Amino acid sequence: MARKGKKDFGRESRQAQAPAAVPGKSSLDGRSFLYVGGRDCQVAHLRQIASNFGAELIHHDGGLREAVSRIDTVLPSVDCVFCPIDCISHDACLRVKTGCKKFGKAFIPLRNGSKSSLERALQTMKERDVSQ
Repeated sequence: MARKGKKDFGRESRQAQAPAAVPGKSSLDGRSFLYVGGRDCQVAHLRQIASNFGAELIHHDGGLREAVSRIDTVLPSVDCVFCPIDCISHDACLRVKTGCKKFGKAFIPLRNGSKSSLERALQTMKERDVSQ
């Protein structure tokens, strides 16, 4: 029973923190990010997280169903690229790194494909932008 209480407490805690992540106008408003790889079942959640920061998230599955070459056509239009290093093929990751260098885009590897990993990265970006 105590375990259930902890789980419910954690959920309430996260819900209480969500509005604080986006007070007023965010420095990420209007930005667009490419997320390559990850789990298909989380894409809608990842897009919502980006939306909470005022940003747009474009997803590429890393070559499972979409052609890896499509990454090259999307890269020029985004501000930076996120890659969860546990859920991406080596080919897609190398293509993203090469493309980011070519187009002068930031490449941000994420520790894993979790929602919290993306949220932490976006929060860090927001805090850096505010401090500059």
